[in-house]
Amino acid sequence: MDNIKINSKIIGSGQPVYIISEIGSNFDHDFARAKSLAKLSKDLGADAFKIQNFLAPKIVSAKGFDKMQVAFQAKWKSSVTEVYRQAEFPREWLKDLMAYCQSIGIDFLSSPYDTEAVDLLLDLGAAAYKIGSGEIDNLEFLQYVAKTGKPIILGCGAATMPEIKSAVAAIKNTGNDQLILLQCVTNYPSPVNDANIRAMAALKNEFDLVVGYSDHTIGQEGGGDDPLSGLTVPLGAVALGAAVIEKHFTDDRKRQGPDHPFAMDPESFGRMVKGVRAMEKALGSGKKELAPSEKETVIIQRRGLYAKTEIEAGDKITKEKIEWLRPAAGLKPAQLNEALGKTAKRNILAGEAIRAEDIY
Repeated sequence: MDNIKINSKIIGSGQPVYIISEIGSNFDHDFARAKSLAKLSKDLGADAFKIQNFLAPKIVSAKGFDKMQVAFQAKWKSSVTEVYRQAEFPREWLKDLMAYCQSIGIDFLSSPYDTEAVDLLLDLGAAAYKIGSGEIDNLEFLQYVAKTGKPIILGCGAATMPEIKSAVAAIKNTGNDQLILLQCVTNYPSPVNDANIRAMAALKNEFDLVVGYSDHTIGQEGGGDDPLSGLTVPLGAVALGAAVIEKHFTDDRKRQGPDHPFAMDPESFGRMVKGVRAMEKALGSGKKELAPSEKETVIIQRRGLYAKTEIEAGDKITKEKIEWLRPAAGLKPAQLNEALGKTAKRNILAGEAIRAEDIY
């Protein structure tokens, strides 16, 4: 599909980029903070505000992670199970948070990680589902979500093309083709060198679906390596056709919690939104034509035909008597043959532009 509709917004080719503010665990188990982050996201120009919807016992195995704490999780001071438990968004808050988002005019999105969460969000009127990259091979779950008939935004981090093909097929086999694929690197923060934005374009070419980028890059202050503090990948993705940009968001990167350090703060998130909107305009129509701002510069930077010496009425126009100078008054260089050998109708002073009406 060329376009996907979420609430009143159309997402896809020729449409404004759909910007998602993902707070992860950054609400710090405080409903007022969640609402505050939603309002900040709206004020900064985000189109959607997203939370994650999981229960620790339904997503991680305490025994499985008993002696395993690697990659980005190695930085966590508590056990993996405890961190997930602390990051749970209470499901009894969902209805009120959705209503609040609706009241301030920002779309509410959530990533469900179990079928009960899917059902709850459907009952509450969820407009779409965001599925995290970790569920890319959980085909039965993907089909369960797809059968709701709602649009799906599917993260494709740490996945191979065959795995993505299987996920896309599983979803489409339910009859649901409202699917957006997001290129992603599942590390927190993720290195700029691993971003592989062109893989997003490859997804577009392979599946002919709406695509975007879920980005976890950030500047050195967040432990990352982007010299533009998290702006490089979103802007590059938009330039290569991203219809959706998702970024983690916090109001204070120094707060305690696993998601705060690599999230954008209000200043950087606001710059990203402005940068994305500017990039949309900068991309233009794709037609090579004279830009409005060039209408005067095309005259002052190009050359026109001028008399090098005085030319009297009745004199022939020869190369020795003319020169090409800026601005582009008079005949243009491509009209040289229309001037050579012609006769001057009037006296033309040295340094004066020669126009078509001055010769015959």
